[in-house]
Amino acid sequence: MFKKKFTLIMLLAVALFLAACGGDQSDADQAADDTSSDPEVAEETEAVDEGLWGEIKEAGEITVATSGTLIAASYYDENDELTGYDVEVAKEIANRLGLEINFEIMGIDSMLPAIDSGRVDLAMNDIEATEVRKEQFNFSNPYKYSHSVMAVRESDHSGIESLEDLAGKKAGGGATTIYSQIAEHYGAEVVTYGNANNEAYLRDVSTGRTDVVVNDYYLTTFGVAAFPDFDLTVHPDIAFHPSEQAVVIKKGEDQLTEAINGALAEMREDGTLTEIAIEFYQEDASIQKDQEIEVVEGLDL
Repeated sequence: MFKKKFTLIMLLAVALFLAACGGDQSDADQAADDTSSDPEVAEETEAVDEGLWGEIKEAGEITVATSGTLIAASYYDENDELTGYDVEVAKEIANRLGLEINFEIMGIDSMLPAIDSGRVDLAMNDIEATEVRKEQFNFSNPYKYSHSVMAVRESDHSGIESLEDLAGKKAGGGATTIYSQIAEHYGAEVVTYGNANNEAYLRDVSTGRTDVVVNDYYLTTFGVAAFPDFDLTVHPDIAFHPSEQAVVIKKGEDQLTEAINGALAEMREDGTLTEIAIEFYQEDASIQKDQEIEVVEGLDL
């Protein structure tokens, strides 16, 4: 009799234990369901999954590095307002993504480290998307197509009639730019300026402190035209190194890159990108030209 009672008690205890476990699991599942349906929790999870893009959407703003010193690309107008092709494209991207935009003004040599450190979200300053840089950063689809030229003295072309003539010349430029790498590749000595404006670079060529500025076709054309009193011209016979300019983004931030590409695609489709380019360059820099441009060989860019 005792054994029967003991067995019955044990069976009841086991049944109660199983029922309790089943209830706990059901409650846990219900709690998980409740959590997943919580809008705030769902939004937080989405932000984590989307990386930097999720953080930017949550904050409602995006920070872009630019120089403010490149005539036609990123500069201050007569009303001391920051504008230019890159600046206005950046503003339009932000607008289409529903974001406020903040600009951080800095020299070109500081922009890529600022992306890596998280100080800024993007960099837009006529930055070329090269193969080496693509290994270190994400790049958007190009919003500008161009090539390199030289600003030289009009009186004597600074003694330069070919890329090889750069040997022994002084070239004004940023320490880490592609243009300085090309100048050094051909034997020029690079004179660096920090975040100086176009006038400082170009005046030094005119006065003979330096001999040449290697730079983008559009920027050089407008820079030279802005200072008609200088002994300065865009070299008429040398066009080289075809290039693509794009938005620079931290490596691995694919969702943010995709969002920016979507905005750029809309701008290209509805003509906005062309309108902005013509406003600042009087040409459609957003499309590739049908022009033969010399490719620089033997340089790992």
